[in-house]
Amino acid sequence: MAVRQPRYSKEEFAQRGDLIYQTHIRPQVEADNHGKIVAIDIETGAYEIANDTMTATRRLRERLPDSQTWVVRIGYRAVHRFGARSLKLGRVLLGEAITH
Repeated sequence: MAVRQPRYSKEEFAQRGDLIYQTHIRPQVEADNHGKIVAIDIETGAYEIANDTMTATRRLRERLPDSQTWVVRIGYRAVHRFGARSLKLGRVLLGEAITH
C-alpha cells in the first residue's frame, strides 16, 4: 500500500477543509447527523459520513484512493476531546484511583 503524501501546507489544508465544510457540506448534513463524522476530500469536495473517523475515511478512500482527507465532527468544533476531563476518564477506565 502506497503512503499518501500531503500536497498542501497544514494551514492551507485546514483552510480548504473548513471552507468546503462550512460553505457546501454543513448546510446539507448538520440537521440530521449531529455528532457523526464527515470525511472530506479537500480537492474535489466529495465526502462521506459515518459514526466514526475510520469508517468515514475508509469509505471516502475507497471512492477516491488519492484523496486529501479532512475530517470534521458534525455540530462540534473538534473531532476529538483532549484535556484533563479525558485524562480522568481514561484513568477511571484503566482502574486507576483518582484523588483530588
